[in-house]
Amino acid sequence: MRVLVQRSGESSVIVDNKDIGHIKSGLVLLVGFTEGDSIDNIKYLVNKVVNLRIFPDENDVMNKSILDYGGEILSISQFTLYAETKKGNRPSYIKALGGEEAIKLYDMFNEELGKYVHVETGKFGADMIVNISNIGPTTIMLEK
Repeated sequence: MRVLVQRSGESSVIVDNKDIGHIKSGLVLLVGFTEGDSIDNIKYLVNKVVNLRIFPDENDVMNKSILDYGGEILSISQFTLYAETKKGNRPSYIKALGGEEAIKLYDMFNEELGKYVHVETGKFGADMIVNISNIGPTTIMLEK
């Protein structure tokens, strides 16, 4: 399981010209799954995400988590996090988990995150326009 974390200002996801997920500030997560991922992976990475100290404290040092700082999460399914380009220029996604299994894990991931912070989501499997206002820029890859 991979989660690309971005500290964000106002961000949104649009599907079929409709804004279906929107946050004012917090984190944007791009989330991908692979074979063998489980609820244990999900719990581990949710704990990492909500405790990741990438928000500024009163001295403008990245020392606060989203739990300390406040904000929301925009979670986007992103199978392309498992792209492989070792055999040429056309990416292979063979390591990405298939749709039915991945959507179950994605839903569990968002449900687990929702225990800590408000979560908005994209639409699994849809062609989305994701508008990310990356602050910093701060982008961190987490993997389990």
